[in-house]
Amino acid sequence: MLVAVEFTGERRRLTTAARLARLAASVSEGGDDCRGEAATDPSDLDFEASLAEFEELARSAGAEVAATVLQRRARPDAATLVGTGKIDEIEGVVASTGADLVLFDHDLTPSQMRNLEARLPCRVIDRTQLILDIFARHARTREGQLQVELAQLEYQLPRLAGKGKAMSQLGGGIGTRGPGETKLETDRRRINLRVLHVQQQLDGVKRIRRQQRQRREAVPVPVVALVGYTNAGKSTLFNALTAAGVLESSRMFATLDPKLAQIQLPSRRKILLSDTVGFIRNLPHTLVTSFRATLEEVERAEILLHVRDASSAMMDEQKAQVEKVLGELDVAQKAVIEVLNKIDLVGDDARSLLPRGNGTVAVSGLTGEGLNELAAAIDRALVRDPLVDGRFRVPQSEGAVLAALEAGAVVSEKRFEGNLAYIRAVGPASLLGRYRRFQSRDEG
Repeated sequence: MLVAVEFTGERRRLTTAARLARLAASVSEGGDDCRGEAATDPSDLDFEASLAEFEELARSAGAEVAATVLQRRARPDAATLVGTGKIDEIEGVVASTGADLVLFDHDLTPSQMRNLEARLPCRVIDRTQLILDIFARHARTREGQLQVELAQLEYQLPRLAGKGKAMSQLGGGIGTRGPGETKLETDRRRINLRVLHVQQQLDGVKRIRRQQRQRREAVPVPVVALVGYTNAGKSTLFNALTAAGVLESSRMFATLDPKLAQIQLPSRRKILLSDTVGFIRNLPHTLVTSFRATLEEVERAEILLHVRDASSAMMDEQKAQVEKVLGELDVAQKAVIEVLNKIDLVGDDARSLLPRGNGTVAVSGLTGEGLNELAAAIDRALVRDPLVDGRFRVPQSEGAVLAALEAGAVVSEKRFEGNLAYIRAVGPASLLGRYRRFQSRDEG
């Protein structure tokens, strides 16, 4: 059973994109009177979109939704979040539907969690715990599993009191208690020890990543990272650009473990493209901190490709949520290319309303539309290893040099005189600089 709560005292205003989507839907249904748009509370669509997102989260965790209870109130109830009357309603719905779990689309304090579980005849889970469960389902690598475990442990620590048998596996046993130590203290001590152990293992992962990165940086290859809201189509776009064959799924948080693949740009420069975990509104801070090892590729990237779902009515709000997380990671100042994905799902009229201008590219990871423009935009945005124009005079006996220039740069001119090859090429400065000794004197 789902419980969605909106606090009207802190309502968010509807974004421009959502207003336009609402208006377009009204017109497509044959309504030529737009007065209903003004009469509708502009926060309604925002709340509906949040509810749909919450339902998708529940399904991603494997839940079957038996019922949904909505509440709008001015401010949260300190004891139970929703108030006594609403708890009575929830209790009745649980009894009538046979639901064995109540999911709250809001974070619950430890005391609220205890009070709700005391009143309701089933388990209670809040939004953070639900997201942690989804992450645990989708973590495939040892690193991903460690990061999820760390986030779960940090979530559990302030919620130990009153758990009773639910926490019994973490404490008890001969030799585990100190003099006069209570069960709660034992649980807390053992979780803290486990947190320390997991952090040490993650530090080992970071060291390995650092060594791998140092080897990569010996032959400088720029890193470009895909970031964006969950289910914006990052993995589909990643596969379209790299043919890597990573999992594509409409389920939220299908990608947890970072993926790296090398691609070649129109200038023949090679870059490493990184696919990362998606973000979501109210992303638990424990996840941001726990997944820093995974998100190191974002921190190291020269360019961020912010993938946005162009078909979403909440596109602008999703952008704000992603930028909030990027700010927490201290990468908000990096160069960003906004990639408006899923344009195959957007009609011609709606396309004309999409953002335009420098640093924005419209694509479809599914059909391949706009991918060439995206590759060219990445090429233009790379400044750490800029493109330079060079002229070379290379002996034909230096076959390796000729092959390297043709493989890593765009050769615009090539002629042979005697045993010399005269070449003009545009390529990355790091590549052309290696063959400085062959540069032609008449260059420029």
